[in-house]
Amino acid sequence: MTPADPKPAASVLLVRAAPGGAAEPLEVYMIRRQKGMKFLGGYYAFPGGKVDVEDGAGDAAARCHGLTSSEAEALVPRAAGVPSLAYWMTSVRELLEETGLLLACDAGGRAIDAHDPLVAARIDRLRKSLMAGKAPFATLLTREAWYADARPLRYLSHFITPTSSPIRFSARFFLCPVPVDQLPRLYTEETSEGFWIAPGIGYQRFCAGEMAMAEPAEYGLGYLAQFDSFDDLWAAHADGAHKFHGIIDRIDTFWKEFDWNAAPWRNPRGPRS
Repeated sequence: MTPADPKPAASVLLVRAAPGGAAEPLEVYMIRRQKGMKFLGGYYAFPGGKVDVEDGAGDAAARCHGLTSSEAEALVPRAAGVPSLAYWMTSVRELLEETGLLLACDAGGRAIDAHDPLVAARIDRLRKSLMAGKAPFATLLTREAWYADARPLRYLSHFITPTSSPIRFSARFFLCPVPVDQLPRLYTEETSEGFWIAPGIGYQRFCAGEMAMAEPAEYGLGYLAQFDSFDDLWAAHADGAHKFHGIIDRIDTFWKEFDWNAAPWRNPRGPRS
């Protein structure tokens, strides 16, 4: 049987510093996909989804702030007719759809102030219009005089669904801090759970069979669990380049020198100060 062609997709690992006294320095936001979904139903994952045609359109590129098309192509080579910048646009759109968070700014690059009740109401209105299919994401942003803000996103990894799967994706994963004055919310169109979790604890629950997840989520948790602080994590991605894709990179790069005996999910070290 000829393998299905993988569709382009993008997902986001929302990260934040853990509260003082926590056993791990980071937390990451995870969702659980609705059990009735055709692809990985009931699995735990990071917010994301397939790249829509509109995400790669010219008006979408014009509505993206902080990253040019050429800069995006230097990080993610254009393939299968999908403009590289579309992956960033998809990431911003999917975050809004699945968590209610909006990475956006005005024409001058000033981030939207979600603490303002009027701005928060505009974000909700934009999401409702998007979910109702009233207009493409770029059009809705234009109506609000906003731009998708690509600056908070840092490219992390690339995974392609195995050829044995009848539904396949070529997914790009990004790191992102939580926008100021915004918190993720649970929307049940596609997800049944949404929560913050320490990466090592998430990995431990996966190993115990308590949280079913596919390879990208498993490796993403393991990767995040190596860092001693949010600042260390962010500094490691200052170059914007991807860090791993699939099993080959997983073995040949960061996992090669990783001290498994000191891993926080294998050897809990107690609360951090």
